[in-house]
Amino acid sequence: MSVQYLHCPIGILRVTAQKGKLCEVRLTDAEEENAPDAATSAAAKQLTEYFNGKRKEFTVDASPQGTPFQLAVWNALAEIPCGRVVTYGDLAKRIGRPTACRAVAIAVGKNPLLIIFPCHRVVAANGLGGFSAGISVKRMLLRLEGVKISEQ
Repeated sequence: MSVQYLHCPIGILRVTAQKGKLCEVRLTDAEEENAPDAATSAAAKQLTEYFNGKRKEFTVDASPQGTPFQLAVWNALAEIPCGRVVTYGDLAKRIGRPTACRAVAIAVGKNPLLIIFPCHRVVAANGLGGFSAGISVKRMLLRLEGVKISEQ
């Protein structure tokens, strides 16, 4: 397993890869020794470009571990364009499971690839909804992408 830490505007990201494929991007409080490989270095470079406003899509080779349902949700996240938001209901429809809004929300909350699979672009029908990294981080990411959000 290779690991690289990236200091960015939302904190320290732990970028992890296995067998040359990105498997996790998470916020962390503690930084350990870097052991990067090509996959973590590419992800760190693309994330830096994203935070600098120079990247809107990610092209890293990712291989997150999850159930078939979770993978369907996470892959649908990757299809949400930068600067746009969708509701949990919209996402459920996109994966062909229109009545699975709650299950979709749970899968979104378990997304292992923060920002790469942009779960921050999914909102509740009546507001921002939650976010595994905290609502202030969600607001910051959406603002970075030019999304107008209300201060609910």
